[in-house]
Amino acid sequence: MITYVVVIVGIAFLFDFINGFHDSANSIATVVGTRVLSPIAAVGWAAMFNFLAAFTVGTAVAKTIGVGMIDITIVTPSVILGALLGAIVWNLITWWFGLPSSSSHALLGGYAGAAIAKAGFGSVIISGWTKTIAFIFISPVVGLVLGYALMVMNYWIFRNSPAARTERLFRHGQLASSALFSFSHGANDAQKTMGIVTGLLVATQAHFVGRSGLLHHMYVPTADHIPYWVEITAYTTIAMGTLFGGWRIIHTMGSRITRLKPVGGFAAETGGALSILLATKFGIPVSTTHTISGAIVGAGAAHRVRGVRWGIAGRIAWGWVFTIPAAAVMSAICYWLLALLVQP
Repeated sequence: MITYVVVIVGIAFLFDFINGFHDSANSIATVVGTRVLSPIAAVGWAAMFNFLAAFTVGTAVAKTIGVGMIDITIVTPSVILGALLGAIVWNLITWWFGLPSSSSHALLGGYAGAAIAKAGFGSVIISGWTKTIAFIFISPVVGLVLGYALMVMNYWIFRNSPAARTERLFRHGQLASSALFSFSHGANDAQKTMGIVTGLLVATQAHFVGRSGLLHHMYVPTADHIPYWVEITAYTTIAMGTLFGGWRIIHTMGSRITRLKPVGGFAAETGGALSILLATKFGIPVSTTHTISGAIVGAGAAHRVRGVRWGIAGRIAWGWVFTIPAAAVMSAICYWLLALLVQP
């Protein structure tokens, strides 16, 4: 059993790596699309600020996922592994097709799907899902409104400034806005893996009582406190994933939705980051993908409504709608297969 749990913890951090790999586009697409940074420089910049979030934000999102969404009494290693495998499969499918779906919602959908496969719909804590489901719709709208508002404000403030001077200013400003968004991405997304790992360790705590060495640190009696090693490993892994980048999705996010100039990139990244940090403060696991997509649309629409490729935006929106149920189905299948192969 202990070996099985340790392997699943490793797979959880593999998902965290894939999350960074898959969602790196959210952090750097606009700064690459506006040619402020090269792709290589951008992923290094984003990864650094992904990791720095570890030292400044709390663990409210991790606690929400750890004990607030699924009845912890039905959680077993196979439930967690089924959730992770289903989410990873969906992430890789959407990465292959260049579709910026939400890694966060893939994980949450996978967690619910595996739990339902084991214990039915009663295993889902409805109150814990209310805010998350609501923010599927709220976060892109908030991102859109803030992106649009910041773009209009920038146009008004710099309406009499020479175009060359304004662009030069926002090329520097976009470094700050990209850093802020990368920080917010790490702050919210790394905590989702932290919550999953902590939930697993709480559910299997009896197997680690009295253990020494590294196994001693895997004894976690409650999810009220996230172990420090889980926190640091999660932030390190998501930062490493970001370093490898998700180039297919970067192309979609950075240029196919709309063409952005540095002023637009600044507005989109700042609006998206503020939305995510607000949700993180209240422990809401939001989708960074949804939020930045909405902010990019808002910034593009403020410049010229017809400049937004609404067909591409619509295709992305359908990806949002299908992510939770698709990941849930895949994870349920993975759980049933695991139930046939292993006992836990």
